[in-house]
Amino acid sequence: MRFAFLGSGSRGNALVVESGGTRVLVDCGFSAADMQRRLARLSLDPASLDAILITHEHGDHVRGLARFAGRHGLPVWMTPGTRQACAPGPDLSVNCFSPHEAFAIDGLSVAPFPVPHDAREPCQFLLSDGHRRLGVLSDIGRPTPHVQAMIDDCDALLLECNHDPALLAAGPYPASVRARVAGDLGHLSNGQAAGLLGRIGRDRLQHVVATHISNNNNTADHARRALADVLGCNPDWVAAADQQEGLSWRSIVAL
Repeated sequence: MRFAFLGSGSRGNALVVESGGTRVLVDCGFSAADMQRRLARLSLDPASLDAILITHEHGDHVRGLARFAGRHGLPVWMTPGTRQACAPGPDLSVNCFSPHEAFAIDGLSVAPFPVPHDAREPCQFLLSDGHRRLGVLSDIGRPTPHVQAMIDDCDALLLECNHDPALLAAGPYPASVRARVAGDLGHLSNGQAAGLLGRIGRDRLQHVVATHISNNNNTADHARRALADVLGCNPDWVAAADQQEGLSWRSIVAL
């Protein structure tokens, strides 16, 4: 099982996860042409994808969805609320799922779970091949007991570290936007992410990746240090997904 980011941040998000012969895209937040360029950077062709999973309807997660999925005939999976909110169009093959019920795409198990975020019916995912578990957690205003339970004892965790509170307070955003980002339906701070990481089982963790790092209100170094303090490791061990460069392939091995 392995994963790679095409990009992560407020200007676009897309993640590739594969296991065996199954390869899925999580979110499609870049233009169709940019998606294709970013996939080529990973030596992937769009035709090699089996499905697209969508977390919620915000533009940085669905910007290229309609054109990219339509052009390449890719089935799309999302909650009913997300479908209503983003109106993907009649030409796409859209499968709706409950954020409380697991399903499978070929050999990959997908367990969605609801998260507090200012979207219609947002969710995040726990992906598994039956032996290894990848937790995907981004765009969440605050951790909940259910979120904590879903990402407990993962083999790899992709964890939002959106902002540093001091940098957010001193940053360029208007007060209303700062309040939205830091609110219960906004995004996780480095400290919130680190606190959540400290409350879950970590014995199996092979990879921890800081994601959705704000260009204006955070730095990769701030995020890495916050997570590394919990893990008791060198900050360089913690990866950071970049907005432009994404993150190259990371393999999750069977223990």
